[in-house]
Amino acid sequence: MTDPQMVLTDRVQQALAAAFGAEHADADPLIRPSQFADFQANVAMSLAKRLRRSPREVAEALAAELADFPGTVEVSGPGFLNITLDDTWIAGEAGRMLEDARLGVGTVTPAQTVVIDYSAPNAAKEMHVGHLRTTIVGDSLARVHEHLGNTVIRQNHLGDWGTPFGMLIEHLLDIGEPAAVAQLEAGMGTEYYQAARQKFDGDEAFKTRSRARVTTLQSGDPETLRLWHVFMDATVRYFNKIYGMLGVTLTDADIAGESMYNPMLQKTCDDLEAAGVAVLSEGALCVFPPGFTGSDDKPLPLIVRKSDGGYGYASTDMAAIRYRVHDLKADRILYVVGADQALHFRMVFAAARQAGWLPDTVSAEHVQIGMMLGKDGRRFKTRSGESVKLADLLQEAVDRASVVIADRDYDEETRAEIAHAVGMGAVKYADLSISHDSEYVFDFDRMLGLTGNTAPYLQYAQARIRSIFRRGGVDPADATGPIVLGHPAERALALQLLGFGAVVEKVAETTEPHRLCAFIYATATAFTTFFEECPVLKEGVDADTRASRLALCALTLGVLETGLGLLGVPVPERM
Repeated sequence: MTDPQMVLTDRVQQALAAAFGAEHADADPLIRPSQFADFQANVAMSLAKRLRRSPREVAEALAAELADFPGTVEVSGPGFLNITLDDTWIAGEAGRMLEDARLGVGTVTPAQTVVIDYSAPNAAKEMHVGHLRTTIVGDSLARVHEHLGNTVIRQNHLGDWGTPFGMLIEHLLDIGEPAAVAQLEAGMGTEYYQAARQKFDGDEAFKTRSRARVTTLQSGDPETLRLWHVFMDATVRYFNKIYGMLGVTLTDADIAGESMYNPMLQKTCDDLEAAGVAVLSEGALCVFPPGFTGSDDKPLPLIVRKSDGGYGYASTDMAAIRYRVHDLKADRILYVVGADQALHFRMVFAAARQAGWLPDTVSAEHVQIGMMLGKDGRRFKTRSGESVKLADLLQEAVDRASVVIADRDYDEETRAEIAHAVGMGAVKYADLSISHDSEYVFDFDRMLGLTGNTAPYLQYAQARIRSIFRRGGVDPADATGPIVLGHPAERALALQLLGFGAVVEKVAETTEPHRLCAFIYATATAFTTFFEECPVLKEGVDADTRASRLALCALTLGVLETGLGLLGVPVPERM
């Protein structure tokens, strides 16, 4: 079973070869959905000039080669091919899709090892809304790649090392380990950091101790490392609460923070310098990847070791990319990081290729994450101008979802479960439904709406399907058809469902989860029309029609649940 658009692409390419020679078989048939038919092929318009024939003549030759196609092919206008699929073909493919446990989603061959760098909060501070998008988008991409059969290695590149940890450890000693752990586990990392910073700026003795502590940390002093672990363990426990609330798949085993690469940094620099890739410039060790210049037209440096001997983000990222290629055996590396880091990652990738650490067989891609904005169109912040704590934002989503479902007649436990699923689903889907590199306005009222392209609308659609099966006393697994298409709404729904496998593969290829969101929304919309126009359980519906419509309901349910699952959006059985 295959996506109709892919079937048509293959058939039209065969027709191109038959009509005009094998050299034209790889031309893009330009298949698009059409308001005049199911699809339109526009290849005749683009190919006519090369063939020195009129577009309509080319289209007519192709139509003749497609005479045995399961459907109708008509030439329209100056040379468009309008293609309408046969109802029995659509029904047969939908039936085969229903029988397939994977619902038409294939597996990639050969499978790849895909390393995905996402979330990456700074351990010295609280998780804020800026970490939401990278966490949600990265997790969805991880789910999609795993579903397609790739080996996914999640990398949570925590900011867990560096000079601030001197003052953070000293502050821990000042207030005592129990108090520090309690504060960090409660998600008060920002308050903790600010208190340490205030002492650092105003207390010379504390500043001296903090700087000395940085030295003992970097030298591997056992007691300092123990204190660092106390700090980090408490911080990670808090991060895990957030991940658990969001329902993301990151675990402690996925942590690969800056501290992990610290022992590799000197060798990273030494190897770059020995290979002649990095050179000393004004006391700093720099790589000058070709093609990068500053506003003064001078080559732009990627500083891998500062003039004071310290290391920065570029040092760690160069060590990380070598580790991911050499040790993790990555075929593809996705960096799900803010769009403002675009230049940095272009330079890191170029420097890694220059060093021979990133071969042409490995793809490194920056999945750029746009900024989250408030309703005023500015960076999303509290009224006092501070970054919004992620925990507070997520709890507000659940609280608001509770209000949305307040009129439902459920017990408190069920109501709480539904509110959590609706709140988290709303936040995640609102993000994923927008192109990841776009800025987007965070608006609770819109994202919690029960109509439009929102998670609650999609969750409600699948819950409505489940209620059909409950009322009919039928297990969805027993609704096997056969599928017969007699009503336009049945046909439109079945045709829509057939595109599921192709869109999942496209998400993995393009790293664009919003494509899957658009598909699921279109599916739910098609189902709503079907639900309104095609009675399933109503008296007077004959047994064959009932069986066919229940099968379409079961297939739609499977696609909605699987699709939302790949996005990481929870699916409550009732709404």
